[in-house]
Amino acid sequence: MTAKRLLDDCFLHDKDRLKHHEALGILKDRLSAIAEVETVRLEDALERILAEDVTAPRDVPLADNSAVDGYAFRHSDFDEAGGFFRLNQRVAAGHASDITLGPWAAARIFTGAVMPPGSDTVAMQEDCETHTQDGENFVIIPQGLKAGANCRKAGEDVSAGTSILKAGQRLRPQDIAAVASTGKPDISVHRKLRVALVSTGDELRRPGDLITVGDVYDSNHFLLRGLSAIAPVETEDLGILKDDKALVERTLRDASHRFDVILTTGGASRGEEDHMLEALDRLGQQHMWQLAIKPGRPMMFGTIGSSVFLGLPGNPVAAMVCFLLYARPVLSVLAGGHFLQPQSFQIPAGFDIAKKKPDRREFYRGYLETDDEGRQVARKFMRDGSGLITGLREADGLIEIPEDATQIKAGDMVAYLPFSGFGIR
Repeated sequence: MTAKRLLDDCFLHDKDRLKHHEALGILKDRLSAIAEVETVRLEDALERILAEDVTAPRDVPLADNSAVDGYAFRHSDFDEAGGFFRLNQRVAAGHASDITLGPWAAARIFTGAVMPPGSDTVAMQEDCETHTQDGENFVIIPQGLKAGANCRKAGEDVSAGTSILKAGQRLRPQDIAAVASTGKPDISVHRKLRVALVSTGDELRRPGDLITVGDVYDSNHFLLRGLSAIAPVETEDLGILKDDKALVERTLRDASHRFDVILTTGGASRGEEDHMLEALDRLGQQHMWQLAIKPGRPMMFGTIGSSVFLGLPGNPVAAMVCFLLYARPVLSVLAGGHFLQPQSFQIPAGFDIAKKKPDRREFYRGYLETDDEGRQVARKFMRDGSGLITGLREADGLIEIPEDATQIKAGDMVAYLPFSGFGIR
């Protein structure tokens, strides 16, 4: 493991329970990239995080060219009545002409072909009429064309020296296309983070295993595996750890030598069978955050050697909410990207909350719907239990209620965070 350590004491604070914005502020201010830089071919760069700014080494396009199939000519020869031009050359894409157009001369030209010297305007072929007279070919170009019509100028897309992309951006297909348009065959990106996925609990079983009363299938592994796919990481499943102190400690110690991040679910509280926190204390630095949010209050953040430790709650809803709000931006920064803030917009509530505990930010599973008055409103999933996966499946976003709110009435404006803003379809 060659990744450098995070800033010392980056998670330390002097409060028993941090508010949501305070937790985000500390992470945003103190985290830094730990993923090294490597050069990859463009075909391997999709969804990678850019490690350097990219500027255009040359104009794109490199020369003036035709935007349509048609006829190139000098607009200065043109008059309001149209024009009768002599056809004296043919220019196809990839075959530039060095013949300068003389007065009242035109060139048959095709989309993408370089404009012949002297020309500045192109008439679309379907608007023109051609004919032959005395063995010579002519084209009649109709009136009304403006100078420069249907001509793409050199540097019209990007001029030489223009900044195309900034370091820290995650590369989308259109970003890679922009780099390819400059002729650059490879690009510097950050290596994907190596993330270990760990589930804990004697009661957990994997799908396909036999189950008895008291057992639970490990849905969190598949939830976090899927959520990690929206981050620039490579995951490895370390399986389910039994509630065994020695096993937990041995697994975390070994993982700290192999992975950039250890992402766990369960064991995040201080119960007698919750060994994660105790193991973290013995192996590294723990900074247990009791967050003033619902769901997801118990979370663990810390370091073991050069690995970052993220301990999410065991309830599926709390695990997903905490991943989206905290683990996602952490992974992005560690991987060399930006601190990702969720997209949100204000919308009328289509529900009531009679009483809400103050000084705690709450996140409800929700969806958008049109009410009887034709307004789009946010609906809240009726059952709020953090173990109910049904709500996650039926929701298409989160409804955020701030700390100072003590009740919500239908029609009040609330913040809505669509799952699509987190990169989830």
